Amino acid sequence: MGERRLDRDFFDRPAHEVAPDLLGRVLVHGPVAVRLTETEAYGSPGEDPASHTYRGKTPRNSVMFGPPGHLYVYFTYGMHFCANLVCLPEGTGSGVLLRAGEVVDGLTEARGRRGDPVRDRDLARGPARLAVALGFGREHNGLDVCGPGEPQIFEGSPPAVFHAGPRTGVSTGAQTPWRFWIGNEPTVSPYRAHVPRRRSYPSGESVP
Repeated sequence: MGERRLDRDFFDRPAHEVAPDLLGRVLVHGPVAVRLTETEAYGSPGEDPASHTYRGKTPRNSVMFGPPGHLYVYFTYGMHFCANLVCLPEGTGSGVLLRAGEVVDGLTEARGRRGDPVRDRDLARGPARLAVALGFGREHNGLDVCGPGEPQIFEGSPPAVFHAGPRTGVSTGAQTPWRFWIGNEPTVSPYRAHVPRRRSYPSGESVP
């Protein structure tokens, strides 16, 4: 990329400070590079009910309790992977969800991974789409973005101005303004408030 890579000190801060600072940075995995346009911060155990670490360390979230600058990839809704970057010192349990980005290199590869034809702006528009575009899966959980291999994250061009607002799609802690995005950026995902799942019954009735 010809730019300086972000070092571990960059991530050794509270997630709500790292998240806006990740905007405009470029994440590279193999032939695909994505300029991050939307991020979302999640805090430490006991302080943020929306975080995967809220109730403590488990086999699923253990990477979030590791050193900062590592990739935390999780499977959700039985069909999607999402990618996060771990923040704060080891043992803390905090991170930033990578919500959306612009594919700036490797368009052909990203399109192939998405399968069905989509507009370029939609290739990494949303956390699951971003993970697909970059080729992230369960096997990439725990990789070190500050180490010698991939994935790598570069300085890029941080925006002079960004927006902050409520987090999207979470059932608790939604109003915490830890979602950050670049204004007037078409790759940013639409805001969606959490909608409780409803259980359907044979009669056609549904209840919360």
